Amino acid sequence: MTELAALSINMPVVALVGPTAIGKTELSLGLARKFNCEIVSVDSMQVYRYMDIGTAKASVHEQQMVPHHLIDIVDPDDDYNAARFVSDCLDAINDIHSRGATPLLTGGTGLYFQALRQGLFPSPHIDRSIRETLRQRIAEEGSLSLHEELQQHDPSSAARIHPHDTTRILRSLEVLHSTGVTLSEHLRRQRENAGVGRFKRYISIGITCERETLYQRINHRTSQLFEQGLEKEVLGLINRGFGPELKSMQAIGYRHMVNYLEGRWSLAVCRDTLARDTRRYAKRQYTWFNRDESITWFDKDDAGDIFSYVEQSLADRNPL
Repeated sequence: MTELAALSINMPVVALVGPTAIGKTELSLGLARKFNCEIVSVDSMQVYRYMDIGTAKASVHEQQMVPHHLIDIVDPDDDYNAARFVSDCLDAINDIHSRGATPLLTGGTGLYFQALRQGLFPSPHIDRSIRETLRQRIAEEGSLSLHEELQQHDPSSAARIHPHDTTRILRSLEVLHSTGVTLSEHLRRQRENAGVGRFKRYISIGITCERETLYQRINHRTSQLFEQGLEKEVLGLINRGFGPELKSMQAIGYRHMVNYLEGRWSLAVCRDTLARDTRRYAKRQYTWFNRDESITWFDKDDAGDIFSYVEQSLADRNPL
């Protein structure tokens, strides 16, 4: 085990998870003020500077109300990943505990939550010729073709990965073709071998709502992104030299706006496709979090019950 994997944290850690647009930011601010928490963002996109609107970061005012961590820590051309997140997050948690406060982990990136609690499985050796062949194929055939191949051999991974997410499609197929074992099976073995978690007092809360209500919220947020200046934000990123080929620029919202700016889509198509892909992303988030039996779920409007649950759990010396 690495030093980080062996680390044991005895003081309480609260986690607030849920799909995009569900209302995590507002609830996290209330919880933080009530229970002397500092917020740690568990979001694979909010780590990037200059990407504020498309990632729905807490506003400057909200960040001044409650200390926030792991927001705006790298540039968009930095290849940030789950391993770096775990290291940065553990540093933030220890820092918060040193001040007598409670870390409140808030976000929707399921992989980051899993990596933090269970560790990352050792990266298998990838045959270079396989990697080059797959990259050539995706350039010639497109991501949909390789996603269909992934669906045939590793449906669990395919269900988690968007058909246009070339990075994760390639990674899954690289592992499959290099090891003969699917990525989902590697992850299953990792969970079995994870052993005792590093957190001794981990309080995990999920918020949800009726699916139609969530979709209405997503559609409303999509409209807000355009009103708040997503187009100007993406133009600013491109002018800074952060091109569409970057992993960060392939994220929801940013790749959509690039398609509009480069003339492939009309503004209406851009808006509609962004809303559709965000709804699909929310479905994948639910799929991911529903596998985590440690999460206690509440309706987003049941704030009183959520506050009572957190209060009781913090009073419990051993909630796990």
